[in-house]
Amino acid sequence: MAETARFFDGKKYLWDGQEYATEEAAREVEREYTENRFEARLWREAEQVLLYTRRVVTEVVVDEG
Repeated sequence: MAETARFFDGKKYLWDGQEYATEEAAREVEREYTENRFEARLWREAEQVLLYTRRVVTEVVVDEG
């Protein structure tokens, strides 16, 4: 089983839970994640390609209620 979390460039990314047979298949999903404002990194493990993602924080909302 894949690691649930990995660090890339000092940032924590979480595994999306899927094992991709090819890099092409993973790149397709990676594109969808980036369109939805996620950062994504590919990781090769054995004969599978894994995708790790993290949400890009663009706005912080403080509720003072």
